[in-house]
Parts: sequence; structure tokens; C-alpha cells
Amino acid sequence: MKPYVFERQVQTYLQADVIVIGGGPAGTAAAISAARCGRKVVLLEKSAQMGGMGTLGNVSVFMPIGNVTGIYREIISEMLAEYLPPDHDQSIAPQYSPFLMRQYLNEKMKKEQVQVFYHTEFIGTVREGSRIKAVIASTREGLKAFEAERFIDCTGDARVAIDAGVPYHSGREEDGLTQPMTLMFMMQNTGKPVTPLLPEGCYDYKDIADLPQGRRLYWEQNNDGTLLVNMSRVKANGAKIEEVNYAETEALRQVFSIAYYLQKTGFETYTLSHIAPQTGARETNQIQGVYTLTEQDVVNGTRFPDVVAQTNYEIDIHSPDGKRTTDERKISGYDIPYRCMVPEEIDNLLIAGRPISATHVAMSSMRMQATCYALGQAAGNAAAISLDDSSSMRLISMDKLHAALQHQGVRFLV
Repeated sequence: MKPYVFERQVQTYLQADVIVIGGGPAGTAAAISAARCGRKVVLLEKSAQMGGMGTLGNVSVFMPIGNVTGIYREIISEMLAEYLPPDHDQSIAPQYSPFLMRQYLNEKMKKEQVQVFYHTEFIGTVREGSRIKAVIASTREGLKAFEAERFIDCTGDARVAIDAGVPYHSGREEDGLTQPMTLMFMMQNTGKPVTPLLPEGCYDYKDIADLPQGRRLYWEQNNDGTLLVNMSRVKANGAKIEEVNYAETEALRQVFSIAYYLQKTGFETYTLSHIAPQTGARETNQIQGVYTLTEQDVVNGTRFPDVVAQTNYEIDIHSPDGKRTTDERKISGYDIPYRCMVPEEIDNLLIAGRPISATHVAMSSMRMQATCYALGQAAGNAAAISLDDSSSMRLISMDKLHAALQHQGVRFLV
């Protein structure tokens, strides 16, 4: 089809020291940590809420990563204190309310003096040489430019990095297939029998083997009758237009079908109470950074001098082929180096969260929310240090970064 050239002048809406694009776990932690370094921080979020898939996608359980530290530990202590371990070198897996998390993060940003803009979706970058000058976003008042000295891409899909020309890949190295998407939902125990409902166009699953994942996967930990269900599975890449269109309709069909199945097989008193507003993506794009985290690093427990996050979460690959299988392999724990967040080409950009430079297998382990909080916290501190030292993101002092992280409560396992 014929390409179009779209040009217009865009008014600058504001200037900041650090602009974070995306308000998920990585973005919220990046914004908080940079603000605590005394910098003017702006966070741009395309939806109406922060928390990413933890709120918007209802992935409201923190998977165990083996290191409860930094801002992640702070969130647990302030919101889920009953789960707080006595030391950082332990694993927890608390189920939480996505609605309370949304409110908590709103208040947190006010206290930290981070300026948050909702309904503000990234459109493109203005690049001058090896630097990004501004990002263009679609707002309720049209297109606006947001200028900064440092930018942190926490979009989940590496949208800023890719638009600025950073090389990237998607999915498995051999065929580009990504892990499937899932639409999370909740059911509530009413205390009395409910009438199962199967809407038109849905599936009548008869047994476990018929289910999209071939298994029952849910959490009910808080004694309030809330069942959190992770059982749908749609073969799709969450960064592709047509595949997302298919996933949103197919996943919803599966949710109603799964709820109907559960109501007939042990959850006869439970009603469907909440369906996430959007289907969650486990994997989309990975940037090409200064270093790429590999399967060997994960399996061998590699340690790095520029460590910024640690996890012992298992290799966890939901079949990219859409089959009812999951590749799950226990590991002992490994480091994620700072270099995985740093692109070669741009001096004032970092990428935090699941799109960091990692192979398909490695990212299946590092993609958990708690790890993304850790990566975001490192990115926010790194941005502040690079401003203090007038250096590129690539060349900041690791001693200074580690000292800043320690000052903010981060502890690494040795």
C-alpha cells in the first residue's frame, strides 16, 4: 500500500529532567527512584491507571523471585505487610487486590512528587544524533511534545526504543513466535449455588484436557472468597495489530467458557466478578542492548559486576505454538546486568522491564513483576547519575549506581 508522510508542528507541553514512558512496575519504580534523587520526573501512561498488567491486566499475584528488596519490598511493607519476610533473601507470592494497588500507586506518586499524565500514549521520538530530544504523545488535547534530558522506555513493547531506531527481535530465535496471551479474571464465592452461564459462541469444556492450558491454574489466598484465574491461552503476539484483535475476542470467549467449567467442577458457589480490561502479553519485543542475557546465564547462575536485579524465578515458557504445554525448569538464581537495559545507539535512553536485551528463554524467567520493579529502580537511579555526571547512560559509574541503589534499600544476594 502507498505510504504517507505525516508532518505537523507539535507544541511542547512541558520539560523535565527524566521522562518515563509507561506506568507498569518498571515505570513506576523508575519514576519513584529518579524523583528521590531530586530530579523533576514525568510519567506518561496510555491507560487510566498505573501498575501495568498487575492492575490493568489483573495479574494480581507477585510470583516468587527470591529477593524481596528495594521499592518492591517497600510496596509489600506498605500494602501487603502480612506477607513481608524478615529479610530480603526469601521468596513470597502474595495475591493482592488490583483495585487497591491502583489507588496505592496513585497516592505513592503524589507523595514522591512524580507528575503522572494518564491517557497519554507514546506516538514517536524526536531524535537529534545520538540523543532523543523529545517524545510525541497523543493526549486528550491532541498531539503534544514532552522534552527531557533522559528518557526511560517502560512501555513493555520497547516502543520508544524501536521508534528511535534501536535494533530488536521478537519471540523465539528460530521462528519469532512469542509466548501466548492470557486474559485474567476473578470469581467471587457467593456462599450459595449459582446458575452456570455459557454465552453464545463459547466452548463447553468437559474435562481438564479440553482447557486452553490443559490445567487448572488459580489462586485463592486471602480468605475473602476471591479466586484469581489464569487459565486462558491464545496464540498471538501482543505487539501485532491483527493478532491482538484476534486475542481480545478469543480470550474473552475462553474466559466465559472456563468460568462455566469451574462452576460445574468444584466452584458451584462462585460467580464471575471481574474480567481484566485487556488481554495480557507475556512476550513481545526485546531490544538489542550492550549485553544480551542468555539461557546459559539463567541456567548457570551467572553473576555480573554491573548487576542491577536478581531472580531465581524458574524458566517458564508457555508454548508459543499454542499447545497445552509449559516448559518449566527450576533454577538457583542469577544476576541481570545493567548493560541489558542500555542500547548502543542512543546516549540518553534506557529500557526497563520485560523488553530488555534477553533471549526468548532468558526473558521467560526475568519477566516477572517484581523483577521489573527492580529493573525500573535501577534505571531511575542511573538516569539521575548520568545527569549528575553529564555522562551518557552507557558510561555511568557502577560504583555510584550500586551506592545509590543501596541508599534506596536495594540489597543483592551474594
